[in-house]
Amino acid sequence: MIGRSIVLLLLIAILAVGGIIWFDYLNVIDAKSVLAPVYKFIPFIPGEGRTQPKVDPDEILNLDAERLAIRLEALELRNMEMDTRQTSLDARYGEIEQMAQELEDRQKALDERENSLRAQAADAENKEKNVEQNARYLTGMPPQNAVGILAALDDQDAIDVLRKTEEIAQAEGTTSVVAYWFSLMEPARAAELQRKMAGRPPSL
Repeated sequence: MIGRSIVLLLLIAILAVGGIIWFDYLNVIDAKSVLAPVYKFIPFIPGEGRTQPKVDPDEILNLDAERLAIRLEALELRNMEMDTRQTSLDARYGEIEQMAQELEDRQKALDERENSLRAQAADAENKEKNVEQNARYLTGMPPQNAVGILAALDDQDAIDVLRKTEEIAQAEGTTSVVAYWFSLMEPARAAELQRKMAGRPPSL
């Protein structure tokens, strides 16, 4: 039993030494200083075995530098992403400004249209008042004088006065003098005014 145990221990020692030599040769571990005497007795392994590559102290990896490089790269990527977002925001802002300008132009056009309509309404109201005043003046004149003034007006103005004179007479329940004025006019002029009054809608 003792002899068998010794043999097993020797076998284990040989395997252990052989494993260390093999791992050192594969450069997995560094046991050259301890196994250098053994390498002299092994013909197929160089005396000094395989050596670990020498590293200059200045070439030792600097973890802080690696971390800084990673952070700088992350910052650069973030800056690129922010630039892309800024470009997108600038484009969107340009579109919004263009839409705002279009809306402002439309609002200005609407305001101008509204002002124009108000001015036209004011002009129409003033003309209505002027026509009514002229109709009352002519009604109060001698008929011959009123017909002379109507003859000097252009057709549309004369028609407006004649229609307003009839409206006033109807509203006040009096007899209109328009028919009498027509009788005092030249036949051709009277016929022309009557034709246009019948063919055109009331307008000022």
